[in-house]
Amino acid sequence: MDVKIKLLFFAIDLLAPLVVGYLCRFQNKLKDKFFDKMILNNILVVYPALSFLSFWVLPLNMDLIWLPVLGLAMGLIPGAVAYIIAERKYKSDLERGSYVMSASLSNLGTLGGLCVFLLYGETGYAYQQLVVLFQYILMFMFCYPLAQYYYERAQGGSKARRVSIKAVLFSRNQLAVLGILCGAALNIADVGRPDFFAFFFNPLVHLGAWTALIPVGYSVDFSKLGEYFKGIKDIALIKFIVTPVCVYGLASLVISDQGMLNTILVLASTPTAVNAVITARIYNLNIHIPVAAFIFTTLLFLLLIYPALFLWLSQA
Repeated sequence: MDVKIKLLFFAIDLLAPLVVGYLCRFQNKLKDKFFDKMILNNILVVYPALSFLSFWVLPLNMDLIWLPVLGLAMGLIPGAVAYIIAERKYKSDLERGSYVMSASLSNLGTLGGLCVFLLYGETGYAYQQLVVLFQYILMFMFCYPLAQYYYERAQGGSKARRVSIKAVLFSRNQLAVLGILCGAALNIADVGRPDFFAFFFNPLVHLGAWTALIPVGYSVDFSKLGEYFKGIKDIALIKFIVTPVCVYGLASLVISDQGMLNTILVLASTPTAVNAVITARIYNLNIHIPVAAFIFTTLLFLLLIYPALFLWLSQA
């Protein structure tokens, strides 16, 4: 695919749906439930289908085993750095918890998937699916208990809520894993993928991007955020310098495929996820910090970080 066409898709599939979603805030016909269903459609239909189709033709090798582990590192490394900073930076445990969530949870799914797809096609998308394989485990077994810990500590306690491993592993949010397993099974069995499936893959990626990013744009609220933007600028350093350097360094020790390494670099550079906002809301933390971090890091990623990575990696 020509670089100019890829840049056009970047504008159409990443920037446009965010703008459309934000503009939807100023109408009354479509309510919150409509956008919730849009997200659910991605989780239950689009992502499993894309996982299935991409893994059906993915060249399998031992390097793939490391991708889910590195995906966990993409959350644990910035989370650990943010934990140390937050203890000194904030006096309120509710603000500390929000800051750590903002650093730990990255938009590896929709944004990361589309970004690597524009660079490396179906292969890059399949790599991304493996990287995010353990993300719900990270969120439910690390981020949620830690958020609960901060809330309890703010209330004068320290007991964290128990998390059900069964609920994590057998959630409908993990349907994409079923797609991975089915696609990999056909791949290992040497069952050829019919050519007409290739025509479905690209439209599904673009559909998934729009139906995932429109609700994100709809959730953005710029009110009451001015005082928090200054305080979260250092999250950009964690997201776009510390995490990519550390994760890429670890990956280069165990992975030899340069395309896979480049995919990891892009994914390790993704901005704060909207899940950080959701986590803060669930556990009554300071919600303005993750909202500000989400907006600031996403704009920085879309306007500066990813275009720079795209141009550099396209020429490599």
